[in-house]
Amino acid sequence: MAVVKRVLCPQRLRQVPTQFSWLDHRLVRDRHLGRCSAEALALYLFLVTVADGQGLSYYSDPAIMRLLPLDGPALARARRELLAAGLIAYQRPLYQVLSLDHPLPGPAGPARPAAGRPLSLGQIFQTLTERTR
Repeated sequence: MAVVKRVLCPQRLRQVPTQFSWLDHRLVRDRHLGRCSAEALALYLFLVTVADGQGLSYYSDPAIMRLLPLDGPALARARRELLAAGLIAYQRPLYQVLSLDHPLPGPAGPARPAAGRPLSLGQIFQTLTERTR
């Protein structure tokens, strides 16, 4: 059965970085690398390497485990770590390497802070301005 590729997260479609590097410097500058384990970074490098122009790939777990020094539990941990870090999207069998840009706000209205988190003055003024429109 042929796998049909589809973009999993169109808001975070990866673009070729403008600086002189194959990988986006924001991986270092925004400290993404320092927050990931060596296993997660190995998986990320693999996915960046094999992804198409939209950041998509569909290597199976057995194929990835043959090509990387990861067993099943280590691969699952690395994938969960990259998902939690917002570096990839995954819907079996598709992986999408995500843009490092922040996702665009949804059309559902102003975002509300998590319970117990304070609002900045800018957020308060923005909310008041939107309510008076």
